[in-house]
Amino acid sequence: MTTNSVSLEKIPDMDRADALPKGRSLWGDALRRLRRDRIAVLCFGILLFYGTVALLCQVGWIASPWDQTVGKAFQPPSMTSVDLLLGTDLFGRSVFYKVLHGTRVALSVGLMSSLLSLPIGVVLGALAGYFGGWVDDLIVWFYTTISSIPNIMLLIAVTFILGKGLASMYIALGVTAWVGLARVMRGEFIKHKSRDYVTAAESLGAGHLSRIFRHIMPNVSHFIIVNMSIQFVSAIKSEVILSFLGLGVQGQPSWGVMIDDAKLELSRGVWWQLVGASGAMFFVVLAFNLLGDSLRDALDPKMRH
Repeated sequence: MTTNSVSLEKIPDMDRADALPKGRSLWGDALRRLRRDRIAVLCFGILLFYGTVALLCQVGWIASPWDQTVGKAFQPPSMTSVDLLLGTDLFGRSVFYKVLHGTRVALSVGLMSSLLSLPIGVVLGALAGYFGGWVDDLIVWFYTTISSIPNIMLLIAVTFILGKGLASMYIALGVTAWVGLARVMRGEFIKHKSRDYVTAAESLGAGHLSRIFRHIMPNVSHFIIVNMSIQFVSAIKSEVILSFLGLGVQGQPSWGVMIDDAKLELSRGVWWQLVGASGAMFFVVLAFNLLGDSLRDALDPKMRH
């Protein structure tokens, strides 16, 4: 058989992720396994609820306006009104509304920082693992240098340079959170670039970009999805920490700002702002962590049997 008569689709791909039965794909098999995982389904429902709340707050359909006075200062939680479900703060504003808008801030920071860091980590990791040599040495030196700086100090430095605000948070978290993904992608590309299906693609004339993005990338894409769920959680926690330190969101409700305000209120017996912000953060982080574990297990070929 000559080279011209062979297509890439007909080449046996025995050393890709463990072979699936004919007619089934890795993603289809993973989706079926996730549907059978009750914890994963529950966590997905929780995250869908958080996302819906964030979207409705963004368009002003619920909890608007959040800064309007709805009662007396430090009014305790009450079931008499939606506004007072979590009581009021020092200025008589609804803590429940602030928690809902804090969800919008947290999810937007997690999403935007993940979208910014994802391309950096994927591209640098892929180039380092695929080409090796001086390209690998340079990229490894770069991300090793970045990772040697304490993450919180690097975030504070970038925030000081860019200034306070939500846009600065997006950029600060996005440009500092790609190192872990770059390491993972580098290792996977080193492992895959010498496999038979990549060698076959090269023999049929596929260029470097084709081998990287058309052949290897689909086989490591599940690592990107799992890493994005981890990055999402990390970004939310970092936003809360920076806002708690006064370096994050300004002029908008944030769980970090609420926790910072609540630390001075506890001595007066005002606990509802701390409980509201901490509880909202706890459930979204827990749901992301559990769903990330389920995604990893569902997408890992070694866990299939």
